[in-house]
Amino acid sequence: MASTLKVSRRNFLVTSGAGAAALCVTGNAGGYTGEEMRARAAKGTLTGVSKWELDTPALCVDLDRLSRNIETMRTKLREMKVSSRPHAKTHKCPAIAKLQLAGGSIGICTAKLSEAEVFAANGIQPILMTTSNVSPAKIRRAMELRKTNRQFIQAVDYPQNARDLNDAARAAGVIADVVIDVAIGTRSGVPPGDQALALGQLVDTLPNLKLRGIISYDGGAQHIKGFKTRLDQTLNRFAPSLETYDRFKRAGLSTEIFSGGGTGTYNILPKAQGVTDVQVGSYIFMDCQYIEIGGESNDAEYTDFEPSLTVVTTVLNTYFPKSITTDAGAKALTLNKPGPWVIGEKDFNYNAGSDEFGVIRYETAQRSYKVGDKLELIVPHCDPAVNEYDQMYAIRNDRVEAVWPVSARGHSQ
Repeated sequence: MASTLKVSRRNFLVTSGAGAAALCVTGNAGGYTGEEMRARAAKGTLTGVSKWELDTPALCVDLDRLSRNIETMRTKLREMKVSSRPHAKTHKCPAIAKLQLAGGSIGICTAKLSEAEVFAANGIQPILMTTSNVSPAKIRRAMELRKTNRQFIQAVDYPQNARDLNDAARAAGVIADVVIDVAIGTRSGVPPGDQALALGQLVDTLPNLKLRGIISYDGGAQHIKGFKTRLDQTLNRFAPSLETYDRFKRAGLSTEIFSGGGTGTYNILPKAQGVTDVQVGSYIFMDCQYIEIGGESNDAEYTDFEPSLTVVTTVLNTYFPKSITTDAGAKALTLNKPGPWVIGEKDFNYNAGSDEFGVIRYETAQRSYKVGDKLELIVPHCDPAVNEYDQMYAIRNDRVEAVWPVSARGHSQ
């Protein structure tokens, strides 16, 4: 099989570190039928199988790169004296959450209650749910989760919601831990300043709630291109949240947790005094969207973390000039932009617009392709791409080391 060590569509060097394996391998995979592969996966007998023999589209994560990303985050945050509280909506996989906790993270975040339930059922205890629970059914479920998990924390951003949580906690016989979600922008959260302070003071008086602090996440800052621009805008947008934090402290309210930030601002938000942890997510995988934003040491490409997540796809059609059809379309890669990058083919333009098929247009190619060849892709946006799969293949040296269920896949309630 042919192989190449370079390059993404933006000349991003995806092989890093000693002994990194080539990522773009093409040729006839041979091996097993889809039915045989599923049977082997069910029996746990895929260990040692080449990733180029997997039935496609196949979601793969390179274990060495994943481990280096976790260690890089741990090392850099330790220097800044803050912790990581990774957002598990990125991977939806308890096996990865356990690796993050073992790698120094103080807990995980979940976006939805159903995600929190999955991770708790798989032995993950320190869970911060960053979306408020407002319906009676969700509030009851949240209190049931709190009964079995003393480290479950949930967000609140409305006074009536706080009262509803308090009533439900009393009925369940628990003290529920909460954080005040302070808004940056207009998506969610209580406005900073007087309203946030008043909500914090209310929670502090409710006997079945325990105030743990503040979360304040700026989703709009994560993909600002250019590090200096991202730095300036992030700190400017965070200033009202920082002022709210100071007012909480002066009022004697708990600021044990002051959490925010993400992969794009992990090395920016810690510059704000009092921040305890960052809600990083995509750093473990990386994707086309993040690579394009630029980093502190490379303003054109974000090289702080390595692309560890890929999708292997099979060539289905090469009849037509300068066109290749694959089996990975929107249901394998999503419609997020920029489109997927074909590793090793910097001039390929990959369109995942069809449900089941990807179409590549190109003027030049590094080699000729035939039906049955395999390509490997960096996904546009890792979070929704992962949510398309029941499992991911944990790969080391191009061979399957484990098959990890994406246990929280589809848990959007």
